[in-house]
Amino acid sequence: MALVIISPCLDIKDGICTTSCPVDCIYEGERMFYIHPTECIECGMCETICPVDAIRYDDEVPQGEEEFAALNDTVFRGVDGSLNEPGGWKKGQKPLSDPQKLKSLTEK
Repeated sequence: MALVIISPCLDIKDGICTTSCPVDCIYEGERMFYIHPTECIECGMCETICPVDAIRYDDEVPQGEEEFAALNDTVFRGVDGSLNEPGGWKKGQKPLSDPQKLKSLTEK
């Protein structure tokens, strides 16, 4: 069971979730934040602090948000499908490139 970020974060990028994460597994993307699937210790602190209610456990994702749950994994995958292990996010790092599927969504 991993935590994922869903559509309410899209184009909001408040970032308060990153301040509560004890392992820095929430990474900034171009249009939203993403939670690394293996770095996350599933403490749920980010879920409780998110001002737009965009963080869920992957088995609690509301209907219609499954695509966003999948994007949280996709953003950390290499071309060959292997999982990249960046080792923790720090404020000021260059944002991750959003998956192509997210780039095609209309901005809010």
